[in-house]
Amino acid sequence: MIEKVNDIPLFSQLSLNTLMPLISDNHLYLKSYLKGATVYNQKDSCKTLDIVLSGSLVAYSLLESGSAMTMFEFSRGQMLGANLLFGDTNAYPFTIYCMSDAQILHVTRKAVSDFLRDYHFTMQFIKMLSLNSQKLNRRITMATQKTLRENLLEYFRQQSILQHSNSIMLPISKKQLADYLGVQRPSLFRELKKLKGEGIIDVSNRTIRLNHIQDLD
Repeated sequence: MIEKVNDIPLFSQLSLNTLMPLISDNHLYLKSYLKGATVYNQKDSCKTLDIVLSGSLVAYSLLESGSAMTMFEFSRGQMLGANLLFGDTNAYPFTIYCMSDAQILHVTRKAVSDFLRDYHFTMQFIKMLSLNSQKLNRRITMATQKTLRENLLEYFRQQSILQHSNSIMLPISKKQLADYLGVQRPSLFRELKKLKGEGIIDVSNRTIRLNHIQDLD
């Protein structure tokens, strides 16, 4: 337990004298979740700061159209609940479930309050809060200000940068991509067909070839 906690940058500078009493009193505890398990339902109260130790999770919101829009993806080292833990309204606005088997470190509000006395922890905590806020801002922009084509091409551009190639492999299924973009699968497939027909992309299963990089700007 203590080895896993020390491997997390957020906790790496905390002393054993600080950590061990809180671990012994169950203010830090590990919990494993199976693929497909719901970690939090929408409107559940946020009672702990959570750090993903392994696996991946998504937070999604159901739209009026009936589709599920993926708002966030969480992977190893990322945290959940930091923006809610000390708020007057601390209910989760999204449902969070596991895309794979996952292990999460749960940290109670008391433990976080104690840790915030440490400068290193506080600065790492603020940095992670800022990153989560930036991700939310990008998702809001995607959901409200851009067309499906713009969002789709932006996603391809980001993957091209990450994969260092004009030929990218989708890291998620097309259903998950539709959820990420907040649209029904038929709408996604129609837009992919249009982009292919215009020669902007080629599509082969989950491989996307970007033919005209300038059209992605």
